[in-house]
Amino acid sequence: MNNLCTDIGYKSVNKYGEQLCGDHIEIVEQGENSTVIVLADGLGSGVKANILSTLTSKIISTMMANSMSVEECVKTIAATLPVCEERKIAYSTFTIIRVVDNREAEIIQYDNPHVIFLRDGKNVDYPQTTEEIEGKTIYKAKVLIKENDTFIAMSDGAIHAGIGMTLNYGWQRDSIIEFMELSYDNEFTAKALSTILLGECDRLYGGRPGDDTTICTVKIRKRQPMNLMIGPPSNPDDVDKMMSLFFSKEGKHIVCGGTTSTLAAKYLGKPLGTTLGYMDPEIPPIGVIEGVDLVTEGVITINKVLEYAKGYLADDTKTMEWAYKKDGASQISKLLFEEATDISFYIGRAINPAHQNPDLPINFSIKMRLVDELAECLKQMGKKIKVSYF
Repeated sequence: MNNLCTDIGYKSVNKYGEQLCGDHIEIVEQGENSTVIVLADGLGSGVKANILSTLTSKIISTMMANSMSVEECVKTIAATLPVCEERKIAYSTFTIIRVVDNREAEIIQYDNPHVIFLRDGKNVDYPQTTEEIEGKTIYKAKVLIKENDTFIAMSDGAIHAGIGMTLNYGWQRDSIIEFMELSYDNEFTAKALSTILLGECDRLYGGRPGDDTTICTVKIRKRQPMNLMIGPPSNPDDVDKMMSLFFSKEGKHIVCGGTTSTLAAKYLGKPLGTTLGYMDPEIPPIGVIEGVDLVTEGVITINKVLEYAKGYLADDTKTMEWAYKKDGASQISKLLFEEATDISFYIGRAINPAHQNPDLPINFSIKMRLVDELAECLKQMGKKIKVSYF
């Protein structure tokens, strides 16, 4: 196993006037270090297209994750999808990117714009072969991958952007490549790159997309472990064990909670300080312990991080304020959402006497729920999560 992983980020806009998107993304883990990503574009738009693309992406991703061949996938789709009465065809176009052991990317495409491959921020043409399956021309390619290699898949709404409006013939693939080469930065996550490209598509459409448009970026990056501890252990005798396990783990360390911070400072033999900078009336100030990357308050801060996580998953731009702020919740959000790939939670089960005050809307079960919900949100972002209780 190498030290690489896949960072996957995608974003869509619906055809103007439609409530449902006719494109669908499905991601399935195939063993420990392999992933199948499917972008399907259903015929037409609206409800029918949404059903076609959802069926297609789920069928392909599930079959491929179970090591079935492309031929079997395409035959199953042809036999499963209903036939369009008007056009007498029953399919959704698709793009498959399968990352195998974080060493090789297999690209399989049918009728979608060809995947753009960037290495060191520059376009690389990759050799493709073609195969006829059930009367459909399937394009195949295999690429040996390295750190920061970036694959950009898109539905045809991207190359149709601006037709008859800002551009006569739409946004050609070569122009999209040029735009992404100029926009690329190694620090950008897959989600950021997808957002940048989709934003330009939407701009070319004048904010009224003529087709469902989806961008899915797969970026190969180094694993970035992150460790977060909140709450002291239920048994005071386990403090040293909890601290030893936490601080021996590779990666950055985040300590949340007043009591937890005091115990961490004592274990490290370092003073616990506070900072009055970056004050936010809603978020308690951050602390400082030498040897700890970030020290924050507990429940109030984590509750705000959870709010940001839900907004991030929902593509709610209003909740992206964490990207520009420096308070504890914003700093945790940046570390967990953008930087981390593997996150270990160390959760102390001790009941905080201060939280038992009936005038406070905080109790032990609320803290556990916050952590569980946050872990689930992070899983949906594609993070590998491990939770340990003490």
